[in-house]
Amino acid sequence: MWCILRDRRLAGFKFRRQQPMGPYFVDFVCFSHRLIVEIDGSQHADSTTDGARTEWLTSQGFRVMRFWNNEVLKNEEGVCLSILDALTSRPPPHPAR
Repeated sequence: MWCILRDRRLAGFKFRRQQPMGPYFVDFVCFSHRLIVEIDGSQHADSTTDGARTEWLTSQGFRVMRFWNNEVLKNEEGVCLSILDALTSRPPPHPAR
């Protein structure tokens, strides 16, 4: 996924990877559009902490998109189109105050 998102390769949107955010590290974040993209492996299937994590990130004014590892591997184009749609479908939200 990083090969696609790095260096503004996805329609010119800038992403950072493994970014610290409060008590968490997020996989990928586009700060200008306040969008976080998480790629989850099987360890997240029964996670009791993902909900709290997403809730905290959302409370900070970010949208969170989650994809399974196998979804990225099997449908890379579809995942990219979903991310692009989220980036272009509405203006970036204002930061949380």
